[in-house]
Amino acid sequence: MDGVNGLFVTFEGGEGVGKSTQIRLLAERLRNLGYEVIVTREPGGSMGAEAVRHVLLSGAAEEFGVRMEAILFAAARNDHVEEVIKPALKNGAIVLCDRFMDSSRVYQGITGNLEPSFVKTLERVAIDGAVPDCTLILDMPAEKGLARARKRAGGEKGAEPDRFEKEELSTHEKRREAFLDIAASDPLRCRVVDASLPSDEVAEAVFVAVENLLPIRLQKEKSAETVA
Repeated sequence: MDGVNGLFVTFEGGEGVGKSTQIRLLAERLRNLGYEVIVTREPGGSMGAEAVRHVLLSGAAEEFGVRMEAILFAAARNDHVEEVIKPALKNGAIVLCDRFMDSSRVYQGITGNLEPSFVKTLERVAIDGAVPDCTLILDMPAEKGLARARKRAGGEKGAEPDRFEKEELSTHEKRREAFLDIAASDPLRCRVVDASLPSDEVAEAVFVAVENLLPIRLQKEKSAETVA
């Protein structure tokens, strides 16, 4: 995101690909290097957006149609951007976000069958210029990711598959292909990581993708300390 001091990194991919785990591992590594790191998520991340999160993931908005869902996602995203993401970047932090604009392009645009012009307009208003500096697309076969997600839900007391995890395998595979298409169309921003590898290998690939983008200011400070 141009014009700020921090770094904005988003994590995308289908259900069960391990985004939460990889965000946690990257955050720990960056903090150990001396960076201020903000970990956030969508839908949610800010007070207003978290209020909308339950409505969306519970399926309560489903009866109103995918267009209304897309509008709710956009409203939550704009609150998140203005209240959390932009202030953090302005202060020089690294923001790691679990899902962002590409999820709306895929979930509401591709598999929700919303017209591209509508999705694009909502996105422009919602992000208000906050385009990620780097997007890591964690990729694995949809069947494997979905099995992971459902196993996780079954292992958590009181947890059930959310609104999206309940959908058909063919829908999840279509989303996987859509994420890969986004990566192919925007190779400067997007990096595809094989999420089926062991967790530590995925974590290393994630760090390598982000390493050269780390804010120069802190890198210079650390170099000066080493010389001294």
